[in-house]
Amino acid sequence: MSHLSTDSHSYFCPCPRGLEAALAEELNEIAQFSAPAVTLKVHNQVPGGVHCSGLLSDAWRINLHSRIASRVLLRLTHGAYKNENDIYDMTLEQEWESWFPVSHTIRVDVTAVKSPLRSLQFTTLKIKDGICDRFRDLCNERPSVDTGTPDMRIVGFLDAHNFTLYLDTSGEALFKRGWRAETGDAPLRENLAAGLLRTSGWKPGTVLFDPMCGSGTILVEAAQILAGIPAGARRHFAFEKFNDFESAKWLAIKGSFKPNPLPTTPTIFGSDISGDMVQIAANNLRNAGILFEVPVKQIEAQEVKPPADAEHGIMLTNPPYGERIGVRGDSTLSSDDLLTAFFSAFGTTLKQRFAGWSIFLFSADLGLPKLLRLKEARKTPFFNGALECRLFRFDMVAGFNRREAAKPKAE
Repeated sequence: MSHLSTDSHSYFCPCPRGLEAALAEELNEIAQFSAPAVTLKVHNQVPGGVHCSGLLSDAWRINLHSRIASRVLLRLTHGAYKNENDIYDMTLEQEWESWFPVSHTIRVDVTAVKSPLRSLQFTTLKIKDGICDRFRDLCNERPSVDTGTPDMRIVGFLDAHNFTLYLDTSGEALFKRGWRAETGDAPLRENLAAGLLRTSGWKPGTVLFDPMCGSGTILVEAAQILAGIPAGARRHFAFEKFNDFESAKWLAIKGSFKPNPLPTTPTIFGSDISGDMVQIAANNLRNAGILFEVPVKQIEAQEVKPPADAEHGIMLTNPPYGERIGVRGDSTLSSDDLLTAFFSAFGTTLKQRFAGWSIFLFSADLGLPKLLRLKEARKTPFFNGALECRLFRFDMVAGFNRREAAKPKAE
């Protein structure tokens, strides 16, 4: 057995901005999967991710089970630098040959915050040179670069004074679960959808409804959680190409999860104005291994009703905005007028039909409550890539909105 698998390593798990606390909570849950001896330790949250440490097998577990992390990066070295030559020297010192063979292709990515170095491209080149020169010194060969589908991804991070070098254990970003066949326009990333589900407080057994489900990302994430299917059950990871990879141990970890009993009555529901989207959502649910009924109907959002017998539940949706609203109404109206008319009608539907429900709308439009003519109970900031968004919560209480509207506003 390689010392690499018995050593403890430091990891950094990046995630969408705003989901750091949700990821830390999830990592603590994943740590319990290695009980009785819990080897995964969760450390500090920083903007954009969470630091943790553990065995190599803990990184496997995070890759398999985390629905919120974007990647699992294994830290190789961390230290002060003054210039690019320091970065080259630190890279050259690493025992790359103990991690992967020279025949593997590589890709190097660098991110920086307040770094004094002038060119990240030059820094990237220096890291690549450090890795290639190490192999050349040892075996007169150098690994090839493949920016598209590399075997190994190496990530450098620079702040004003320190350089950290990581080896990516994930490969493709973790939000690529391996089930998505078609996406439609502007799909929500899977790990963001999973983070929104956690932030909303949704738990299996609670009725969930997405009335603008698009390609079904929120529905699939919820249905996999309900079924007990790990996020990474249908894909491969970079760590499977590491030297001395213990495939029997990995198969045991992969096979150790217990699927939940299949529900007999539906609790997860979706709808969308587009028949094509309804079909895509159904296909994605099937590709994701969902063997129970998740009803998805074609209906306009402003016409929806709660599922039968659901006196309360959670509505979680990512409403269309900008270009996407254009497919949803009268082509003679401008998109601004369409937007106003659509959300006005949708707000009325929520007030009249969804008393007792918690409504969560995820949007980049910070004026959404005004368009709906509703006062939010809470708004949580998130980033969808570089786009600043909010998860708005509205608590629909019978008669509450009419009473609230009559009161003077207290800020």
